[in-house]
Amino acid sequence: MLNKEEIKKIIPQREPFLMIDEVESFVPGESTIAYKNVSEDEWYFKGHFPGNPIMPGVLITESLAQAGAVAILSMEENKGKNALFGGIDKMKFKKMVVPGDRLKLEVKIIKRKGPIGIGEAIATVDGVLAAKGELTFAVV
Repeated sequence: MLNKEEIKKIIPQREPFLMIDEVESFVPGESTIAYKNVSEDEWYFKGHFPGNPIMPGVLITESLAQAGAVAILSMEENKGKNALFGGIDKMKFKKMVVPGDRLKLEVKIIKRKGPIGIGEAIATVDGVLAAKGELTFAVV
């Protein structure tokens, strides 16, 4: 289990844009299981939407990308580098994510060639699918 301070040793994101709270497990270059505890105090709920707070799909996607970055940037040859979006494909949103939810983020790296790769990304809340898609990344 990695806490926020340990996560920060692997990926470059910082508050308020660090979108994962803990990592349950990871295999460098292969996979990560992480969590985002969605709090009513999140900065984006002030405007999305007042009186009906819903985590934006783009931030669910970013949370998944950061979980995937843990797997990629924990590889010895990638330490100190960054993983950037190269594309988002087949992303579907199936459940609203709201304050109080614990978002489980699972990313499996399914393809890598040089600095480019693809991760299969799945976000769930209490076992219910919230989002699923493929994220292309480039390590720079």
